[in-house]
Amino acid sequence: MQKNVLLIAEIIKAGRASLERRGFIEVVTPRVVRATGACENVNTLFEVSVSKDFKWFGSSSYLAQTGQLYLEALVPAYQKVYCSGPSFRAEATVDARHLVEFMMMEIEFAGGFDQLLKEIEAFIFDIAKTLVNVSKNRDLGLGEENLKRLASCPEVFTKLTYDEAIAKLQELGEQIVWGDDINSAREKILVEHYGDQPLFITRYPDPMVDHGKEIEVEKFFNMLPDAEHPGRVLSSDLILPFAGEAVGSAARVHLADEMVRRLENSKMFKRLKEMGGGLNDFSWYIDRLKEGSVPHAGCGFGMSRITQWIMGTADIREAVTFPSNKGGII
Repeated sequence: MQKNVLLIAEIIKAGRASLERRGFIEVVTPRVVRATGACENVNTLFEVSVSKDFKWFGSSSYLAQTGQLYLEALVPAYQKVYCSGPSFRAEATVDARHLVEFMMMEIEFAGGFDQLLKEIEAFIFDIAKTLVNVSKNRDLGLGEENLKRLASCPEVFTKLTYDEAIAKLQELGEQIVWGDDINSAREKILVEHYGDQPLFITRYPDPMVDHGKEIEVEKFFNMLPDAEHPGRVLSSDLILPFAGEAVGSAARVHLADEMVRRLENSKMFKRLKEMGGGLNDFSWYIDRLKEGSVPHAGCGFGMSRITQWIMGTADIREAVTFPSNKGGII
């Protein structure tokens, strides 16, 4: 457990240094939130209260899963912002891929999708390069094989669209059709096929569009539709060897009316209403958009999965100091 303490500290330090070097300002975002602190699966929120019968704030509140919308609200004033802290998810699965608490670093900035992918590449490359250099003078427990692998990390990553990824998997013999989710086993197949290096899967199907069939792919409601590829959103997942999906990212809808339309038509909103929530949970965010926003984009770096990749382990529990899942809590 304790052998990874120094390594995790260096990874977080390197991540911060990378963002600060590129002009990002760190923001402390709230950790007790309304549904605006949720990822797309609001049913994995941990509700916060002092008793079963009393709501402290007069309405439901939760442990935060993401600081995304809070960062988005600050982009018009500060251009490039980031946050770091724990993400809490009520993951029922006890396995090598899921935790109920893990470290996230998130960015939002005024800019577009192409720049977003470059920001992600820089973050991952900077961490890999820094750890190789630090390990010359300090034993971080990585070993020669892992250091060699990190030293080979490219500055620019291979990029596949979702459509191309599905076609490649079919070519490799997988029984998968367009609209299916690309699960962790298939992520592994793709990463291995493309040389065991970081791999982007981009331009996922837009869940708000009628594709003539039910699709498994589910993405956050405010992802920006791709004007050049109708029916797709400007989103990407970064897939890492050993860890799988480690960074989720997208360009964002910044117009209030369009955002509300997409929110109200999302599966996330349907689940939220079943939980007793509604549009009021997002009122402050909608008001900020109405005051004026700018085109922007952002992502969330799953630091524990990045640590998995760096350590060369397929078990996320080895990549945190105090692992926690439904099977046990410290």
